[in-house]
This record gives sequence, structure tokens and C-alpha cells, in this order.
Amino acid sequence: MAEEMVGAPMGGEEVTDDDKLWALLSWLFWPIAIIVLFLEDKKERPFIKYHAIQSLVLGVIAGLVTGVLSFIIVGCFVGIAWLIYVIYLAVQAYQGKWVTIPVLTDFCKNQGWI
Repeated sequence: MAEEMVGAPMGGEEVTDDDKLWALLSWLFWPIAIIVLFLEDKKERPFIKYHAIQSLVLGVIAGLVTGVLSFIIVGCFVGIAWLIYVIYLAVQAYQGKWVTIPVLTDFCKNQGWI
């Protein structure tokens, strides 16, 4: 599961209700995450950027795994598990928590994306 961090590890700014809403939408709808990264005022907010980038990377990985495994019944279960996990992460983001997905967050940080 995701590890939760409370506070602002990426910057000293306070997390606003607007930040929480955009983070939630980024998790639930991946096109919103792309839009967020193009909006100048939104991509400057560390909380929004943190969640948008992770949601995009997780979406790509889950889409590839689900697509490859869709030829067997396992792909359906992976897709459902991914959907449930994304909803959980969206709720955590809306509560103002900085979630850490074990391998994915470290990968994004090492790439310099977040």
C-alpha cells in the first residue's frame, strides 16, 4: 500500500482546498493530470504536481500491465485492483496527504520529475 506523509515534504507551502481538489481529479482522470502539467499556475504548486506526475506514471504502468495480461483473465483482475487502488490514492490526496508509492515515487524523484 501507499505510505502516507502529512505535511509538505516538497516545499513549505500550505496545501489549499484547490490543491486537494486538483490532486483528486488528477488521480481519477488522467487527462486532467496532463492538463494540470500544462497550466502554469497549477504546475507550480508542489502538491498538485507531485500527485499529477505519480498518477500519470501509475496509469501508464497499469495500462501496460493490464493490456498485456488482458489476453488471460488475470488482466481483468489487475485492472480492477488498479482502479480500487487509484480511488484509495485519490481519497488520500483529497485529505491533503503526500502519498508515497514504494517504487514509483522513488523512480519519479530519481528522474527529477517531482
